[in-house]
Amino acid sequence: MSGNLLLDWAIIAISFFNAILLLWLGFTVLLNSDRRSPGIWVAGAGLLLGAAFFVSHTAIVGRGVITLGVASTIFWWTIAMVPAIILPFAWYAIMLWYAGYWNDPQSDLRRRQRPLLLLTSGGLIVGLLSLAAGMVLLAVPAPFLYTLRTFIRWSIAGIPLLAVGYSLYVVLCIGLSLDALRRPGPPRRMMGDLARRRAHPWLVVASLAMLVVSLLVMGVVMWVVQDARQRTFYDIFLASTRTFAWFDVVIAALLSFAILMLGQAVVSYEVFTGKSLPRRGLLRHWRSAIILAAGYSMIVGAAFAIELRFIYILLLTAVLMTLFFALFAWSSYEERERYIAQLRPFITSNRLYDQLLTQATPQDLDLGPPFRTLCANVLDARLAYLAALGPMAPLVGPPLTYPNRANLNLPPLADIAAQFTAPTIITIPLDPGRYQGAVWAVPLWSERGLIGVFLLGEKRGGGLYTQEEIEIARVSGERLIDTQASSEMARRLMLVQRERLAQTQVIDQQTRRVLHDDLLPALQTAMIKMSSSQLNDEVQQAVEILTAAHRQISDLLHDMPTITAPDVARLGLIVAFRRAVESEFKASFDAVNWRISAAAEENAGQIPNLTAEVVFYAAREVVRNAARYGRGDGAWDGEKRPFTLTITADWQNGLLLTLEDNGVGLEMTAATNKGSGQGLALHSTMMAVVGGTLAVESAPGQHTRVVLALPLGSTL
Repeated sequence: MSGNLLLDWAIIAISFFNAILLLWLGFTVLLNSDRRSPGIWVAGAGLLLGAAFFVSHTAIVGRGVITLGVASTIFWWTIAMVPAIILPFAWYAIMLWYAGYWNDPQSDLRRRQRPLLLLTSGGLIVGLLSLAAGMVLLAVPAPFLYTLRTFIRWSIAGIPLLAVGYSLYVVLCIGLSLDALRRPGPPRRMMGDLARRRAHPWLVVASLAMLVVSLLVMGVVMWVVQDARQRTFYDIFLASTRTFAWFDVVIAALLSFAILMLGQAVVSYEVFTGKSLPRRGLLRHWRSAIILAAGYSMIVGAAFAIELRFIYILLLTAVLMTLFFALFAWSSYEERERYIAQLRPFITSNRLYDQLLTQATPQDLDLGPPFRTLCANVLDARLAYLAALGPMAPLVGPPLTYPNRANLNLPPLADIAAQFTAPTIITIPLDPGRYQGAVWAVPLWSERGLIGVFLLGEKRGGGLYTQEEIEIARVSGERLIDTQASSEMARRLMLVQRERLAQTQVIDQQTRRVLHDDLLPALQTAMIKMSSSQLNDEVQQAVEILTAAHRQISDLLHDMPTITAPDVARLGLIVAFRRAVESEFKASFDAVNWRISAAAEENAGQIPNLTAEVVFYAAREVVRNAARYGRGDGAWDGEKRPFTLTITADWQNGLLLTLEDNGVGLEMTAATNKGSGQGLALHSTMMAVVGGTLAVESAPGQHTRVVLALPLGSTL
């Protein structure tokens, strides 16, 4: 230690800071890579070697260079010198891999750098062998190693050959890294060129910082070597401890700056993990790691500088780790709440059910507000377009736009769709001049295949979209297209159903009018004229035929419904149903008992029109079945047991309509009529569509009870 409190504090703190960040970056690259290629292994191992260097540096500085024993000196200096020799070459190899050296054997980068790569590889081998020899000389001071000691001390102009070689080796590796960054080869992965361009400034600055460090180290080595002619290294260190400390602080600070630049490239553009896009979570964790490293190193460095007792340092470390974990958990919850708040306008209900059931004419679903909220608040995009493809396109309609544009003129999207050959393709770049400012295309998939494309413009601030943002855009776009298509399909079906009901009602009215006003009077007139003329057998037979036809038409008119859906909307469910039963089925029952509660009659008017129609037709089908089949095969004795129908309407958290007859029962009816029950199955399904239920209970020879239940949530 230098003896200066602030200087010692800075040395320990910066060394801790660098070790923590390099450890975090090394494990992050190895654990978060898509596939661990040789380049990934070299990058991760190089970062971990850098962490090992600063771990050794911290141990040496903390214990004192002079006070280390022989074994400790050999151990810690070996741990420090191995990374010091390997790291320049590792950085050079990583920059070559990043620049695409191994992508194309015929590239200009490959031809230019190949002999220099062999040269630096030889320098690496020589350096490692020299380090091994030096450690052997320290550990085994035997006389027979004198020749080896003499070889290691060879010098040029008084400067040891190894010092000159190491300095040139470091400068050559860093300089060649800058050349590879300046003229890279072709990228291989998707969006690699864009990520390379955006990460390029960070890596260049980091390389320049390491070049400055290598020059400073070279200067320090030259100074020590020149001064070592007159005195030993220990004498030099004792006489210039503070000078060495200042050099240490400056070099470590420059390396901290280089580490920060490298980390920014790793997490912002993921140049070493193989991901196509950066992840917001990784960037947030990187910032947390910087805060942790800075806070921890400053506090622990101060504790070592003032020589605090070990137990207190341990307690302080435990407190810091617990505090950081609590802060990290809090920030994670805050991030989650922020995501939910941003997505709330999108994930809230579109009230499609209410629009379909309460509107007299179902309206188009407006997905513009959630789409614009998604683009503005979540994706932070300057512009975006959402277009459906394939079978979904006719149902979805024109593309959704942000900002809202009335006259969007996109080229045919078939060329984009042809490039999405598999769901693993995340994005493809676009020509903004051709696609109205859009620079990225995100495919939208479903079980049926490609259903649409999400076109994104530049991100505000000029950054890249993160992996999470692209995933949100993809999932949200798929949901919007599916919702819009489902809504449009349901709207069209509802309009078709309403039109069909209206046409049926018109046809029924026309049929009734023609039969009642035209045919029946004509038949009756013909019968009267023929009866007034002289009757013979043929005329008598004709009169009988006309009389039978007249009776059949009259019965048909009697059986035809007289209450139509508009009457349900005008009169209300209870009143319309009561009129239908009294007019259509009055002669079918000996008695009809009505038990309508005041609450049911009052609240039934609040039921939406379409829902009320479904309940009306279901109840009328139940009464019609009872009228047709309730007496069985016709052997019903009405004098001993009158055939009655009891209708009960109550309001218990919704409408509860019970229809009960005392007929032969459903089982006996099914035995005599194989077609019975199909209508109830259909109306049961319709009740389920509007949120209600249709339940049947029957006792043979005693009764049949049908309960129509419409919960409160389905009625309002």
